[in-house]
Amino acid sequence: MYKVQTLNKIAKIGLDVLAEGDYTVGDAVENPDAILVRSAKMHDMTFGSKLLCVARAGAGTNNIPSDRCAEEAIVVFNTPGANSDAVKELVLCALLISSRDVIGGIDWVHSIAENGDEIPALVEAGKNAFTGPELSGKTLGVVGLGAIGAKIANDAARLGMKVYGYDPYLSVDAAWRLRTNIRHAKDLQTIYRNCDYITIHVPYMDSTHHLINTEALSVMRPGVRIINLARAELVCDDDILSAIDSGKVACYVTDFPNAKTAGAKGVIAIPHLGASTPESEEKCALMAAEEIRDYLENGNIANSVNMPYASMPRVPGSSRLCVFHRNKPDMIAQITRVISAHGLNIENMHNAGVRGHDMAYTMIDLPFAGEKLTEDIRALDDIVRVRLLG
Repeated sequence: MYKVQTLNKIAKIGLDVLAEGDYTVGDAVENPDAILVRSAKMHDMTFGSKLLCVARAGAGTNNIPSDRCAEEAIVVFNTPGANSDAVKELVLCALLISSRDVIGGIDWVHSIAENGDEIPALVEAGKNAFTGPELSGKTLGVVGLGAIGAKIANDAARLGMKVYGYDPYLSVDAAWRLRTNIRHAKDLQTIYRNCDYITIHVPYMDSTHHLINTEALSVMRPGVRIINLARAELVCDDDILSAIDSGKVACYVTDFPNAKTAGAKGVIAIPHLGASTPESEEKCALMAAEEIRDYLENGNIANSVNMPYASMPRVPGSSRLCVFHRNKPDMIAQITRVISAHGLNIENMHNAGVRGHDMAYTMIDLPFAGEKLTEDIRALDDIVRVRLLG
């Protein structure tokens, strides 16, 4: 029986995946094997000794202490791409409303609603105050070409925009997803100098803190429109508000309102709606639940932000040994010697180091193994965690 604690409301489709197995799931679960979370802050949480993994039903994991989890051999999963359609659609909306003052126009119509039959004439006389440029023929810069950024780049190109994409970590798979007319920017300066619109889709970390600041803004075209539906901290509020006041930035669309940006001139502040669709919440919950189940039952790791990819098909009737250990010479040899001492042959094995941590993860399939084997391996120096899956 596995226990999964939920820290937020999770779509039923994800809970149903766990209900199919031997799981107890709920917000009142104590000392869980896994935690399923959306936006709840976990940095101040104390983790129980049984906790094996945390799955975030979403892409960003800033609310989870991933490094601390890695040191405690707790796998942190996210769900990349599950909310990509929802965010992409809102970015396309942001492109439109940053160009043409649709929101201002709607508000103005509300203000003249009591004028009755005079409204059509007032509309014709006043509509020029809300005009704006078309997207077709303009240049868009997409910073970050992951699951979301690639879809935005492709759809913007379909709208007739010239698109530059920048991503120093662009994978081969992501490159294959891009239309052939997407231009590859070798650096951010190329994006800043050439684009009428810029949308940001990178994770938040020390190196991306205030990516958009006075220095970056100084290189951009006058009247640039900037969209940030990724993370609030990617843009320096003070710097972009100054750029709006000077006319350098025509409009800033953010999904993260705060005391400085809510109601500010030239800012369209959306109440964090990027992934707020029922379809997105279901996709994220489903992927997170499947990641938890595959790890707890099979030891497989996919879409982890703090552990390496590790996956092997199960040999029917075999036992699987899952070991986190310090990444030192002779560790694999020590483990295999214990296995040999038990008279067991290794049927399959996978080993991978944990980047940024002095740790590795090893999975070994054996024809049969008992708890005495795990006790003997646990007794070795530099073993962090051992599990035996039947």
